[in-house]
Amino acid sequence: ADWLQGPYFYEVYASKIINGAQVSLSLVSKLFLTGFASTAIFGPWVGRSADAYGRKKGTLAFTALYALGAASTKSSVLTILFLGRLASGIGTSLLFSAPEAWLVGESQKSGDDPDGSYLGETFGMAYAGDSIVAILAGQFAGMAAGKRGPSGPFELSVGFLAAGAILSALFWRENLASKSGANGEDSKPSIKEAIKVVKDDPKIMLVGSTQSLFEAAMYIFVLQWPPAISGAIASAFGEGAATPYGAIFSCFMACCLFGSTTFGQLAKMGVATEKSAAGMLTVATLAMGVAASSTSAAVMPLASLVAAFFAFEACVGMYFPSIGTLRSKYVPDSHRSVIMNLFGIPLNVLVVSVFLSIKRLGLTGALSISTGALALATASMYKLRSMVKESA
Repeated sequence: ADWLQGPYFYEVYASKIINGAQVSLSLVSKLFLTGFASTAIFGPWVGRSADAYGRKKGTLAFTALYALGAASTKSSVLTILFLGRLASGIGTSLLFSAPEAWLVGESQKSGDDPDGSYLGETFGMAYAGDSIVAILAGQFAGMAAGKRGPSGPFELSVGFLAAGAILSALFWRENLASKSGANGEDSKPSIKEAIKVVKDDPKIMLVGSTQSLFEAAMYIFVLQWPPAISGAIASAFGEGAATPYGAIFSCFMACCLFGSTTFGQLAKMGVATEKSAAGMLTVATLAMGVAASSTSAAVMPLASLVAAFFAFEACVGMYFPSIGTLRSKYVPDSHRSVIMNLFGIPLNVLVVSVFLSIKRLGLTGALSISTGALALATASMYKLRSMVKESA
């Protein structure tokens, strides 16, 4: 559902006529930022609710909120559009915490995977499958948009959300956070407790810092790769040259598939996730640095820019199963969803700050900030690796 909506986010809002006028780029930007802001503001509270009342309920709530957000794109009433973005932002918080927390909780409660090796392989296969789904979703979205206009992919996504809700409702057992109070009497974790847990364990802080920094860099990249690629193509082939965004997106997803498959193979070989993640983050930092340098040239070199972006996307494919495995290892089940959403706050603050300052930063400045965030994420992972070695 998320992959169906993404390629048509700008077009579905830019096509609206409100009060007799076409929606401006500025208004589309405000709608975009509303989603990010609601994720940052409400994330810790919805994460706490998922831990306290059930990760299955949290996943079902995600499907409902996302479906409401998708349905709102049929309206031309500005208030409804903003409320839809608010719902989608809250749904995003649940999407990136509740299902993973459910999976890890079920794995730990079963006792069948004490060292987490099967869980790591599961994350690798899941994100490899996600890359394939993204490629197919791009084709479905194009067909839906051709038949129903820019809101078509959003309408189609509601069907997939409903299917996901039915499957989880039928086949998932409810899964609550493990009890967190003294003697286990309190099963409802608080945000204050979650902050204390993070402060008391530097390994959780390092994993969370890596999450915030890498994902902030990734979202900045998502906003900047289209103008970067189109500029490089214009430099290489002339101003009138068309940019094949669909083909480039498919190539990105193929790179992600390669990255997630690589993670799965390394996990099977017994390579520690801390070690493979540190190497992946190093490559990601170098790739983004090359991209930032390429965009600063008078004539943007297309080959080096595309190669850098492809390398970074491969790292994205490897990142998600890596961070999922690390969170399952270091983040306690009692506060899992809350902590994951707490680290979403600095992530969203950084992305929104860059977005609001993009005119001053420019393309090179935004990608340079992305490079700096990746460098800090790399340092955090190497620090975590050294701490693990010392405690071994």
